Amino acid sequence: MPLKGMQMKKYILLLIITSFGFVLYAQDDEKKVDRPVRAPFESGYLIDNQTTLIPIEGTVEFVIQHKFGTMDNGRSDLFGIYSPGANIRLALNYVPFNNFQIGLGTTKKNMYTDLSAKWTIFEQTRENTIPVAVALYGSLAIDGRNKTAFGSGKVVDTKGPTREEAVAFNDRIAYFSQLIVGRKFTHWLSLQAAASFTHYNMVGWDYNHDMIGLHLNGRIKFSPQGSFLFNYDQPLKIESISEQSNWGTHPQPNVSFGIEFSTSTHAFQIYVGSADGIIPQDIMMFNRNDWLDNGLAIGMTITRLWNF
Repeated sequence: MPLKGMQMKKYILLLIITSFGFVLYAQDDEKKVDRPVRAPFESGYLIDNQTTLIPIEGTVEFVIQHKFGTMDNGRSDLFGIYSPGANIRLALNYVPFNNFQIGLGTTKKNMYTDLSAKWTIFEQTRENTIPVAVALYGSLAIDGRNKTAFGSGKVVDTKGPTREEAVAFNDRIAYFSQLIVGRKFTHWLSLQAAASFTHYNMVGWDYNHDMIGLHLNGRIKFSPQGSFLFNYDQPLKIESISEQSNWGTHPQPNVSFGIEFSTSTHAFQIYVGSADGIIPQDIMMFNRNDWLDNGLAIGMTITRLWNF
């Protein structure tokens, strides 16, 4: 009996040691899991551009984007607030599953209705197993104006000659696609670079159907809820895809800078920028405001999140 008791104690002791070692191994293995960085950006929007951030699964996002007229008249129209050139967009976005978002919006300028999708393919991790975040963003916009709004009605489509007052539904569609690469360098600095392709099925004689662009934007935090924002969008002059003999209608770069205040469910951005458009297709193809020549206007972006 004493011998069996000693053996039983050895077995129990061995079991305890083995279990304890397993727990330590499991804890060590858990520590090796490299999690995504926290809040590389406070919102999926950075002024006129998308960020790599997508809210958690099941989130509904309401977006208000508003731009006043340019400030070139100074105090006479309160630096653009009373100007007739204001533009506004309202949108709803939804995250059906992790790292994927779909959206629907409507814009005053050209009565655009837009459908969008964003997919964050890679998230930057805390231990730099993945050093950058990579996202794809795409948007389809439909010009909802009456056909009389297209001037004389003489338009150029992608596969035919000039036709008078022949505006089909397909002619109203414009596309935008973008590859975004971002990195959170420190707790206060996040930067993004992106390349984009814009296509309009129908344009006037003096415009191109296609535009390739480069983008740079970032966030500099100055408090737990406050950040400085900047954004630069550059439409490129590429002769091989241009249909024009000169660059007289080539769009101006979009330059924007402002501040952001955020909570866990809200983000409020106020800025000055040079583009009067809001959807990216319009900004990359038709921006005529020169930020060096009284082309800046005040704008706001407000987002509100609900999780279900």
